[in-house]
Amino acid sequence: MRILITNDDGVNAPGLMALSRAATGLGNIIIAAPKLAVSGCAHSTTTDRALHVERCSNETYAVDGTSADCVRIAFHNFETPFDWVLSGINHGGNLGVDAYYSGTVAAVREAALYGVPGIAISQYHNHPLTDQDWERAATWADVILKKLTAKASRPGTFWNVNLPSVSWEKDLPNMVFCSLDPSPLPLSFESGKDGSYKYNGKYSHRQRQDGSDVDVCFRGSISVTEVLAVKNNS
Repeated sequence: MRILITNDDGVNAPGLMALSRAATGLGNIIIAAPKLAVSGCAHSTTTDRALHVERCSNETYAVDGTSADCVRIAFHNFETPFDWVLSGINHGGNLGVDAYYSGTVAAVREAALYGVPGIAISQYHNHPLTDQDWERAATWADVILKKLTAKASRPGTFWNVNLPSVSWEKDLPNMVFCSLDPSPLPLSFESGKDGSYKYNGKYSHRQRQDGSDVDVCFRGSISVTEVLAVKNNS
């Protein structure tokens, strides 16, 4: 297989390297990732300026754009098509409605629009200063990738995977296939005297529906969700 790997944390992010290690053995890997971190860029694309691409190695390219830009550039520049697009491993969860805000998820949604299946993997953490065990994440991702790439992928869909935040677990937690939680993020802002508003919602305090991806991941299992890239209203 030919595999494209990208992310939204930047080409030098440890999660990207962890995902690349996990995908070793699945096929020929090309990495095209943002030159700098663009977390929270959602599904934005750059059309009003030229995108500069820097070749960092034989297999790695840095793009001064968004995650979706990286996929578009890779699809345009390489004559041989890709069989899969992998995105991550994101430093932080992409659960429920995060799928609309996340550049990690947007990369595989962009791939699905062109008929290429994809898997987005994110590592949830319940504290911003939590050290990430990227070797463990890579080990878990290795098993997940083998299982999901072996499954028949429905056209126009992609997989959104979230690894739980557990400090002691080394063995692979249960993989639970579940739906995206539709609950909104906590709507909380700290207002300043200058009229400014700084978001201070607590991610771990978000609402969650029983059995949804948020609930599954928060309880210590790996959430796996099949997502439709574009809703068909017909």
